[in-house]
Amino acid sequence: MTGPASNWGICTTVKAPLDQVQAFAAYHLSLGAAHIWLHFDDPDDLAAKHFDHPQITTIRCSDAYWQGLMGKRPDKHQNRQTRNMNRVHKATQLPWLAHIDVDEYILPRIDLSAALMAIPPDQPMLRMAPWEALHEHDLPDDIFTARHFRAALNGDRNAPARARVFGDYAALLPGGVLSHSAGKCFFRTGLARFEPRLHGAFRAGERVPGGPFQTQIPLLHFHAEDPKRWRDRLQFRLTRGAYQYNPPLQGWLLAAEDTAIDQFYLETQTATPHTLSRLEAENALLTAALGLRDKIRQLNWT
Repeated sequence: MTGPASNWGICTTVKAPLDQVQAFAAYHLSLGAAHIWLHFDDPDDLAAKHFDHPQITTIRCSDAYWQGLMGKRPDKHQNRQTRNMNRVHKATQLPWLAHIDVDEYILPRIDLSAALMAIPPDQPMLRMAPWEALHEHDLPDDIFTARHFRAALNGDRNAPARARVFGDYAALLPGGVLSHSAGKCFFRTGLARFEPRLHGAFRAGERVPGGPFQTQIPLLHFHAEDPKRWRDRLQFRLTRGAYQYNPPLQGWLLAAEDTAIDQFYLETQTATPHTLSRLEAENALLTAALGLRDKIRQLNWT
């Protein structure tokens, strides 16, 4: 007995090494994505030529592309992501479109196409809760390498849990994660005056209530599972990325010495037995293996 035909696609804007983009695309194709739109933020990115696949569209975001879309290239990468998403959302014939980043992986515990079909017609979004990957130094490399993921312990109701999990660092992590706690969405297409954004949507100029997370469709976020990559991107995230929206964390990291930052990473972002036991006690631990290199090999990509 077969399930429903795939009714969803993915749109993303990428600026990442080839193997990371391949892993992202191969994994979500294996999950059942009907189509994937890869927008290469750098139009000269050599990775863009490696995706000759009937279910993948590659778009080089050149000056000519932006001129034709809106007259100029937006300065902020968040705005470029949003513009790319809105363009695809208006054009696609698929009923549902997700907007996620190259380091985010959908992990449905139920049939995804069936879940989307079951959403009431007046509900324009399905929200996926983020689970942030933890570092584990002895795992075999899988491009995005992690097996333990931490739930976002956000909001006032989770303040005691944050204190138990993060100890002295709890005040720096009001969302319970380093990156976003808002999650990402599948958006229904074909809606008038509907504009998807990074973590939600607007309709006729008003924010659309997102509703609760679909707890059976978590979103794994490989935001900081690799300590070197995290360090390499830290300055960008502090000044132009996610951490500028968390002033306590931003201020602390900007002022901290390297040894203090290393200790912060060890205690908040590393899958030590102590951290794992604390997360498990809060029902905030998920374990998964994605097999990303195997999924790339299955497509005979090199």
